[in-house]
Amino acid sequence: MLVLSRRTNESIVINGNITVTVLEIRGDHVRIGIDAPREITIHREEIHAELARANKAAASASTSDLPKLPRPPRPT
Repeated sequence: MLVLSRRTNESIVINGNITVTVLEIRGDHVRIGIDAPREITIHREEIHAELARANKAAASASTSDLPKLPRPPRPT
């Protein structure tokens, strides 16, 4: 892990196209801004972990789960 010290309004650049800027430091809270291309997804760590868990659960669903799904409406 690379550890860097930054002050308010100072930035770091990742891979030449992602800029992370320290916006505010208040006590033990740090507000950061992230400027990245739209195709790069950015999540807080706890959200990322929840998405990974949900994706894993969805990928492990079996055909025995199909009866639990709502039935689509019949064409008229």
